[in-house]
Amino acid sequence: MEWQLSDHERTYLRDLAKKQADYAALPVMAERKKMWYALNDGSPTARPPVVIETWTFDRDFMPEGVFQCTSQAGKAIERQLLNNIRNYELINDDKVMPDTFNFGWFVDIDEFGVSIPTETRKDSQGVETAYRFLHPIKDLKRDLALLKPAKCRVDREKTAARKEFLEDLFGGILPVALRTGVFGSPFLTNRVIELMGMEAFFLAMYDCPDELHQLMAYLRDNSLLVMRWAQSEGLLRLNNANQDAFGSSYNFTTALPAAGYQPPAARLCDMFGSANSQETVSVSPAMFHDFCFPYYRDAVAPLGLLYYGCCEPVHPFWGDLQRLPHLKKISISRWCDETFMGQALQGTGVIFSRKPDPRFLGVDVKLDEAGWKASIRASLKAARGVGVEFIVRDVYTVHGDLSKPRRAAELARQVIDQR
Repeated sequence: MEWQLSDHERTYLRDLAKKQADYAALPVMAERKKMWYALNDGSPTARPPVVIETWTFDRDFMPEGVFQCTSQAGKAIERQLLNNIRNYELINDDKVMPDTFNFGWFVDIDEFGVSIPTETRKDSQGVETAYRFLHPIKDLKRDLALLKPAKCRVDREKTAARKEFLEDLFGGILPVALRTGVFGSPFLTNRVIELMGMEAFFLAMYDCPDELHQLMAYLRDNSLLVMRWAQSEGLLRLNNANQDAFGSSYNFTTALPAAGYQPPAARLCDMFGSANSQETVSVSPAMFHDFCFPYYRDAVAPLGLLYYGCCEPVHPFWGDLQRLPHLKKISISRWCDETFMGQALQGTGVIFSRKPDPRFLGVDVKLDEAGWKASIRASLKAARGVGVEFIVRDVYTVHGDLSKPRRAAELARQVIDQR
């Protein structure tokens, strides 16, 4: 009953799946795959791909009026298919249309042994936008003992039933594929903020450094516990193709899996993973070195390749970050010194994952074409001699004009082709 569909929904979803499969078979998708492989495998002639991440402006990109399904099961499947289809039809960036319908294991992970309630507030349009964590740790010295090792469970029976349901729905049209990441989260300082808050985290560096080190060690060990649990349970599946380790940066590479891989279950050393520490943007490099880097280094060590960073500027911490194991891509955000990082990455094989200024698409009602092209040109100049990708993120509205992100992708390609 949980996944029951009406005859109309089944027919409609099969039609959508057929459209996705047809788009996936287009020659342009094969060309995009070659482009991503060239970039990620280190070809000196690789063309930088351009991606416009859409989920943040779904109110423009996926308005309620585009959906036809009424059942909860149908809506979830429809959303996944439409997201892919509409991206090609309306945005036409360098995403590769999936040639499978992807789903994941049903897992339950009690990460800390304590709950972290969240309060939310809706905006004027009724969309939940604001939130805050109700931190379980009020006093680090007193409350550290509340935290327990993660407890993990996989529901294989439900996962198998889901696969059977999807294969019956899409049989003969679109293959169904089980996909995973690495399960454990090396986003360690993100977990600190959930548990105790930003102000308490910063003050703890001075007031109770020993306990903060204990907390960071616990989070490192907990992340590794979950990752190794997933590996031991045979849950990991390769993510070395049309999957993103983080932030719409796609993983197509022949560098994975590592030697000795035996399908279908992967090992952590076969996987592309990610980490970041946005929460330490105001922390000194010395403090980051003391309280963060050693724990991040150990948490990502089992992975095959690593994408590091998000919105935080990485240049102040490059002295440490360059020593992260298996580092393959690093986020060069709006607030990063891209000239410094372009020089720092020379000869490293690490990809310059540029996040252009989102104001061009999300703040300006009309795209400033000259300014946008100048920003792309500046990034290419800064990263000359280094592998580059452009991932446009954190655009929360395009003011109802979906031609704007499409035009931005076109203009970025023009500038790239004029290098």
